[in-house]
Amino acid sequence: MVRPKQVSEREAHGDVERVLHEMRQVLRVTGVDVTVRTWAGFERFLVAMWEAMGPNAETRAFESAADEVRAQAVEVAERLGPLGAWGALHLGESQRYHVRGALELYHYLDPKLLVFTSAVKLALQGIRVGVRQPWGSAERIERGAPARMMAMEWESERPEDRRVRGLLEGILATVGPPSLPGEFRTLALWPEYLEAAWARLEPRMKGEEWGRACDALLSTSRRLARELPYEVALSREWVEGLHEDAESLQRLTDQLEWRLPVLVLGMATLVCDVGDLERRLPFPAEARLVTDAVAMEELR
Repeated sequence: MVRPKQVSEREAHGDVERVLHEMRQVLRVTGVDVTVRTWAGFERFLVAMWEAMGPNAETRAFESAADEVRAQAVEVAERLGPLGAWGALHLGESQRYHVRGALELYHYLDPKLLVFTSAVKLALQGIRVGVRQPWGSAERIERGAPARMMAMEWESERPEDRRVRGLLEGILATVGPPSLPGEFRTLALWPEYLEAAWARLEPRMKGEEWGRACDALLSTSRRLARELPYEVALSREWVEGLHEDAESLQRLTDQLEWRLPVLVLGMATLVCDVGDLERRLPFPAEARLVTDAVAMEELR
């Protein structure tokens, strides 16, 4: 199967560059991950989709929805118990610092991506998303990545090290399409850690309890997406009107949503394994005190 095109912030231009920058600011992270980069391969869709989803993504309600998904994943991870990977390794102080930062980044981002993707998927299926609250009535949160959040950096999708390349290929085979998740490409920068963590994580992912937990996370995400404050004006007909491939976009969005619970629970499990990382609210958001007129202008 041909992997869909991804567009990074460095490669983007025009409206796509603007949207990727806005998404990074509104989602409060240091980079855009595979989900967004893959959608960016459909330029007209990405721009119009963000116009429809942006007002929700900067609300306290959206942040709280992601917090609820994260807390649910942490509860499962705590019940399953620690992996034992973190304590079994003899990483240097600098390596431990950077691995911890990477885990915090994705533990914060992945639940947001899951709720966001569920909202897009449901809307494309013709299911109403949002409760039709008046625009500007929902509390907004601050923009921009927290100062202590680690930069999003990735290993090559096909690294020169054959051992790492084989490890990443096995991870993709387990978590599924459309392409190798950024979480594991980042962790591949520390191969010893990724190898030890994956050797323990993969068997859990294949267990029945893991599958039930991912199904429950997906149900929670879809419920919370439908409860977002603003109606999301997306549909399959709308995509076709953009002269985009609606069938490919629906299939891609289905794939992205289906595997995100696996990644959410995986990152929660790795964070819990470290022991002393914040599990439920890694980067609390402050209220954003700006006028509606300013907020509207910034989303344009």
